[in-house]
Amino acid sequence: MDEYGWAAGPEVPAAEAVRASWVATVASLPVGSRLIGTVIGRRPFGIFVRIDGVPDAIALAEISRMPLGMELPALGALVSGEVYWHDDRNHQVRVRLDEWQGADEAT
Repeated sequence: MDEYGWAAGPEVPAAEAVRASWVATVASLPVGSRLIGTVIGRRPFGIFVRIDGVPDAIALAEISRMPLGMELPALGALVSGEVYWHDDRNHQVRVRLDEWQGADEAT
């Protein structure tokens, strides 16, 4: 498999389900909320995360929030982080990963 990929199958919510549940997603994951999830997609600009407990939501952790020298987590990796923004246009919960915050504090 290429360095970048996207998971397929029943574990990946359909785009329509993500859109339909957006109001509930924002209500259940306000800015500052903690989340845990599984990496379901890797792209050159960041990773997409399926959020535990919120089955029709997708989080995005962008590389602009990643410290220099770090690598993107692999597909299937379990990650945790904090919500910092809601992207209403794309129906994505934006998150900063805990592992990225720890690296920032070390520099």
